[in-house]
Amino acid sequence: MHVSEWLGENNKLGIDIWNRKYRYNDEDFETWLDRVSGGNEEIKRLIKEKKFLFGGRILANRGLQKYGRKITLSNCYVITPPEDNIEGIFNCAKKLARTYSYGGGCGIDISKLAPRGAKINNAARETTGAVSFMDLYSLVTELIGQQGRRGALMISIDCTHPDLEEFIKIKSDLNKITKANISIRINNDFMKAVKENKDWELTYTRKETGQVIRKTVKARELFHLMCKMNWDYAEPGILNWDRITKWNLLSEDENFAYAGVNPCAEEPLPAGGSCLLGSINLSELINNPFASNSSFDYITLREVVTQAVIGLNEVLHEGLPLHPLQEQRDSVNNWRQIGLGIFGWHDALIKLGIRYGSEESLELADKIGFEIANTAIYTSATLTDKYGIYPMYNAKAVLNSPYFIANTNEDTKKIVEEKGLANSQLLTIAPTGSLGTMLGVSTGIEPIYNISYTRKTESLFGKDKYYKVYTHIVEQYMSINNITEEEDLPSFINTAMTLNYKERIEMQSVWQKHIDASISSTINVPNDFTVQEVEDLYMLAWEKGLKGVTIFRDNCARVGILTNDIKTSDNSESMELPRGFIEDVPEGLVYRKYKLRNGCGNLYFFVGVDEVDKKIYDVFTNTNAVGGCTINTQANSRLLSAAIRGGIPIEYLIEQLEKSGSCASYQKLRGIQTGMTKVRNMILNEVPKETIDKIDEIIGVPVSEGKSCPSSIAIVLKNILKEFKEEEYEDIPYNIISKEEVIKVKAESAKVQELKIDECQHKNMRMTEGCVICPDCGYSKCSD
Repeated sequence: MHVSEWLGENNKLGIDIWNRKYRYNDEDFETWLDRVSGGNEEIKRLIKEKKFLFGGRILANRGLQKYGRKITLSNCYVITPPEDNIEGIFNCAKKLARTYSYGGGCGIDISKLAPRGAKINNAARETTGAVSFMDLYSLVTELIGQQGRRGALMISIDCTHPDLEEFIKIKSDLNKITKANISIRINNDFMKAVKENKDWELTYTRKETGQVIRKTVKARELFHLMCKMNWDYAEPGILNWDRITKWNLLSEDENFAYAGVNPCAEEPLPAGGSCLLGSINLSELINNPFASNSSFDYITLREVVTQAVIGLNEVLHEGLPLHPLQEQRDSVNNWRQIGLGIFGWHDALIKLGIRYGSEESLELADKIGFEIANTAIYTSATLTDKYGIYPMYNAKAVLNSPYFIANTNEDTKKIVEEKGLANSQLLTIAPTGSLGTMLGVSTGIEPIYNISYTRKTESLFGKDKYYKVYTHIVEQYMSINNITEEEDLPSFINTAMTLNYKERIEMQSVWQKHIDASISSTINVPNDFTVQEVEDLYMLAWEKGLKGVTIFRDNCARVGILTNDIKTSDNSESMELPRGFIEDVPEGLVYRKYKLRNGCGNLYFFVGVDEVDKKIYDVFTNTNAVGGCTINTQANSRLLSAAIRGGIPIEYLIEQLEKSGSCASYQKLRGIQTGMTKVRNMILNEVPKETIDKIDEIIGVPVSEGKSCPSSIAIVLKNILKEFKEEEYEDIPYNIISKEEVIKVKAESAKVQELKIDECQHKNMRMTEGCVICPDCGYSKCSD
């Protein structure tokens, strides 16, 4: 099987995700399947059938340790919370860096750190507070790269910490803590104080000095601030910590404690804890999809859950020695968490003809959720024959936990009593963003975002074209039912933007009954959603037993990944484009062609100018030379053009160009020309005219103003801006050429060096800065 057969010939995005994120080097699809399945033929079959997928780190990293790669198979970790001293704070940063280098995301809780103003016995006298060290952890996350993804971090703090208000406000500065999600641990007492409008005490006792810091605030005012920040900036998220600690298999175990949550908050974990992820695609478990007699396939569901739990345990034990830190290896061995979840839930409902959020959908979620939990627990018990019980297993605590009692039938209770469990944690619902997008199905338990969306394509010269694309499940439904207009779709097909938030919370509440870990959850709400409605939403989420939730308000201050529509106007100046979009080059644009003299020859600089609106839209360079410098100049001009049309102020771009260093060839040629000009002027009246003409030919055209190609380009652009503003400027000569001519130049310039290399004999090869270079054609052969 080829990957295009698996994902679909037209699923270009899915194929691209597979190639960029999960494929190793040039392995083909079958080789990839063998690697990620670890030789388990049942798992291999389920992946082929798109019924189950491991989490991203397993898909990308499994089996690569044999090539000497230092990688982890776990998506997420919780780092031991930093202690309140400089060693503890920076040791935590060190652990973050090492974990990121292996490909894992991290969560840390900073509640142990002293609040701002606490007395410390060093040169500072007072601490800058817990929140100040978030910058350090965010910076570490930014610095440590990972293939195909950046490091992910969750920072949490308890609702009793005196720095809480500062923590809540931190993300109102869009330049602060840019590489971390943040969440607040809320407890039941706080939420009751909010409901009753009572005071709330923030308190911290510093062990080293005995100092006690207290602040008294109105609980409702603090809650309002949290909700206002969510309304504006989509953070901080809220973790209902009492629900997290009391609804799981370990809730009655006095030897167990959660230390924090992973970056997307679906995995509460102990200190050093880690979790392996995998998800069941519910949309592939529908009998007779889109038909009146469609039904959910419970028999296949139980089969998939069983094989998935087996497969995740195989990966767990295979990956034990691969964790970056010893504390992680110890914690994972002691507790042996796995995280089996779901995706494609809304697709499944649409195939069944059921409206997301309806009573029928909630009843179905309840039934499916119980089957998943009961089967997973049963399977974990059977695996003790192979792996033994997890080392910290406490039979009495597990059997008496309310979660276990509510999610098992008599057969499962009996086998757990007899055999114990191989895993202390089994189920979670992760975001599955990349997995769902790759397969073209809805992610996690989220409803589809929109019926359709606008996609942009770009033609040869950057002319943007926009066209409507239907969400894949909607496109399937329309095709099967011969529907051409979305207005004709049935009312049971709803979206995140049309779903009532109360129905969305009800859905998550039902699923949470059966999930022993947590659920990654973002509730999308429309732009006109009020702060009061945000408060009502979070209060309802707490009352319904959600372990965590955050919201995203359409077009809020923190711009989202998804965009509903693109606002266009006949006036390109007023066109509002979301981040990442490039402005159109107007039809009929004309170009100014400037001939500049650089240290290597001639530099031709093309500037696309709207002479009416006085605006620069596009730039491009071409030279009469070849080689690496020429290629870099062309690449930089293309990036400059993209930056201009992407909305970056041209004045700022000019400033950056001016900061480029001096080019040795510029200075050398300018020195030669200056020296020879002096000699020419000295002998002007003493030698024949023919001699002067030869000297003028050697001197050539004076080097353009500036110290390098970038600074010469900056001078041209600066003069154009002065001209637009009717200020005094230097009149640099140029020719007017058409857009069509520039397209031709762009197309031909890409071929010039290749043609010259093919035709050149490389007779004048020379060594320059470690590279053997032919000055005639630009061919280079660099030494190691």
